[in-house]
Amino acid sequence: MGYNAKSLIKWFLIFSLTPYYIEVTSLSTERYKNAYATMMYVGTPRDYEFYVAVRVLIKSLSKLNVQADLVVIASLDVPLPWIQALEEEDGAKVLRVSNLDNPYKHQDNFDKRFKLSLNKLYAWSLVDYDRVVMLDADNLFLQNTDELFQCGQFCATFINPCVFHTGLFVLQPSTVVFNDMVNELRNGRENPDGADQGFIASYFPDLLDKPLFHPPSNGTNLEGTYRLPLGYQMDASYYYLKLRWSIPCGPNSVITFPGAPWLKPWYWWSWPVLPLGIQWHEQRRQTIGYASEMVVVFIQSAIYIGIIAMMRLARPSLSKLCFRRSDKSMNLAHNSLKLVALWCILAAYITPYFIIPHTIHPLLGWILYFLGSFTFCSIAINVFLLPMLPVLIPWLGILGVLLVMAFPWYPDGIVRAMSVFLYAFCAAPFLWMSLVRIVAGLQLSLQREAFLPRFTECYPHSWFNKLF
Repeated sequence: MGYNAKSLIKWFLIFSLTPYYIEVTSLSTERYKNAYATMMYVGTPRDYEFYVAVRVLIKSLSKLNVQADLVVIASLDVPLPWIQALEEEDGAKVLRVSNLDNPYKHQDNFDKRFKLSLNKLYAWSLVDYDRVVMLDADNLFLQNTDELFQCGQFCATFINPCVFHTGLFVLQPSTVVFNDMVNELRNGRENPDGADQGFIASYFPDLLDKPLFHPPSNGTNLEGTYRLPLGYQMDASYYYLKLRWSIPCGPNSVITFPGAPWLKPWYWWSWPVLPLGIQWHEQRRQTIGYASEMVVVFIQSAIYIGIIAMMRLARPSLSKLCFRRSDKSMNLAHNSLKLVALWCILAAYITPYFIIPHTIHPLLGWILYFLGSFTFCSIAINVFLLPMLPVLIPWLGILGVLLVMAFPWYPDGIVRAMSVFLYAFCAAPFLWMSLVRIVAGLQLSLQREAFLPRFTECYPHSWFNKLF
């Protein structure tokens, strides 16, 4: 990190008194008196997604020419290649720490994905900086926010009327505060959610009564605690109501995406379901790009195109399979085949969702989804001798609802939601008709003994019949 000998001695003396391991690494030699910091740890099903999000956050801040160090508080088990990418490619200063034990992990309402979120408390240990802006990875910066470094010892935004949000807050690092927080953890301080949000909110219980932050025009730093204007933590849900930002107090600087983890903006399916998802991906496109996922995209596309071509040339002729069946057992076999066929069609629409790289650009993700679902539907059509159009009605329906959601000229979010509901209402009869046609097509094939013919009618044929 470019620290001189005096600074290294300072770190050693401070943290030799605590039982937690801290290691600082960086290739950068430039030093600032303030820092933007975020954290990264592993142990959840979405580790890679958050690693990508952290990289985009760091690069987007760098692109805004912030006059501050960019620090990542990373647990010791974060893979070394990720650490090297953050340091060498993104210019971050990495602070490697041991995980703080979470004493609230046995609470009834505890969410396991927040087990290591208390590592955020290490932000108070960054005592080489005057002020630190601590960030979650799901922040989307619209403009430079260096004026936040003028805030006091602790400042945060209330996106909830009564509880401030810890997705972005300003702090003055302090060894005394850090050690006191660690001691409070050991003593089991009350924590409503068992995560960083509940702990920090209980540690600063009076913030709601504090004045609103306004940066001094002379550039001096304030003392004390302040509430940050809502423009520094604009909840994305505010946007979805009006489809535009209308935050009256403070600059509209930072968007945050709290809520369901599977609707974070870095997932390819986040757009057009969430209109702001495309803005996050635009920042990624301009910063770290998508090279890491493109190999998988090309391989999957080639496989899908190859399968479609094979389906055009040959298909299994189940009408030539021979089984010895009694008339009594034939109905059971027919019903079983219907059920298997319907499950195969359902799987054709679900399977691509799970195998597409989750953090790919939405446009590439949806193209790959439609290509994959069409491929799997083609297999079901050929295997079960089904009519093509009824099987592809859901495919067309999904495409239609995406176009409805992506329509860019809705006056507000209510009209957009009503349009989606109206489309779903109009599309429901077509979906039902397609299901009826599929079942009828299966029944017709079965009545013609296209499947499971009598043993006496069996004669040898090749497994594949040429269509052309």
